[in-house]
Amino acid sequence: MQLDKIPATVVTGFLGSGKTTLLANILQQVTGKRIAVIMNEFGEQDIDSDLLRGCALGCEEQDGQASDDGSLYELPNGCICCTVEEEFLPVMKRLVARRDSIDHILIETSGLALPKPLVQAFNWPDIKRHCTVDAIITVVDGPAVADGRYAADVERVEAQRQADENLDHDPSLRELLDDQLDTADLVLVTKSDLLSAAQRQRVEAVLHERLPKHVSAVFVAHDTFRHDPASLEALLGIGAASEESIDAIDNHHDRHHAAGAHHDHAHDHFDTCTVTLDEVDGEALTRTLQALLEEFTIYRAKGFAALPGKPMRQVVQAVGRRLETYFDRFWHDEEARQTRLVLIGRDLDNERLRARLSDCIADRVI
Repeated sequence: MQLDKIPATVVTGFLGSGKTTLLANILQQVTGKRIAVIMNEFGEQDIDSDLLRGCALGCEEQDGQASDDGSLYELPNGCICCTVEEEFLPVMKRLVARRDSIDHILIETSGLALPKPLVQAFNWPDIKRHCTVDAIITVVDGPAVADGRYAADVERVEAQRQADENLDHDPSLRELLDDQLDTADLVLVTKSDLLSAAQRQRVEAVLHERLPKHVSAVFVAHDTFRHDPASLEALLGIGAASEESIDAIDNHHDRHHAAGAHHDHAHDHFDTCTVTLDEVDGEALTRTLQALLEEFTIYRAKGFAALPGKPMRQVVQAVGRRLETYFDRFWHDEEARQTRLVLIGRDLDNERLRARLSDCIADRVI
């Protein structure tokens, strides 16, 4: 019996912002998780059969669409916020029925979908009992926002809007972006390598106006997540429980004019530190990590620890200054008993972090 709720990550953003690329990287690189995927649109980059074979649920493609007993569910093109009851809830109920074989759910919304109604659906009794929204990740195209276009291909987005009879709301792309940002637990600004200093400042100004202080905007380049499964896995497990506060969010979809207050926020770049160690002393590791969370600006820390004499691997994760550990499964015979951690934050001193964590290696702890 699975006691914990299945975490779901909602990825939203306009066409061309990089949602599907992010999803593909997660499915290709994050191993050891059985991930189910709900896609409201396939966009520019389809997830092909080779990528699907990498997911832990072992799904099969049938005519470009996964079967009901697979792990990829394609919802009809259109605004998922207007079809939650008709399209989304039946899929979620099928996933709930398979909850013992699912570790995480990824949901990629249509570029024009609003996350709020989707997240509100997680408060339905049949869903709330078994699932939670781990985080809403809003992906924005850096150069497009800097130029005031907000979408990489405005004509395509407008054509998509005109073709969908459900989309009778939010008259401007700016308002659509506002509503996607309003619900975000994390913002990924893509194509940051294409931004000049002045353009980056313009993007930061837009986000500064919209995001509350606790929401970080992370600037990522085209290869930020390439061959970096630890950083990708760190995005799965934020623990925001977004459904608990979603009703309090006021947006353009719910009213005619914006009425949001001015907020500061952390619009910092994306720093990561990956540390691989031999077996560590669990108590020393906990003490050291807790001290590092106080000393450095660490948004997220996650990984696995190998402890001497323990047959199970220990999960280590932190959000902000909250740190937790637990054992998740036995080490496989073919696995190297290593400790691997990834830390994501601002202005990280990788050399100091690695040195401090290395002091936790079991044979170094007195």
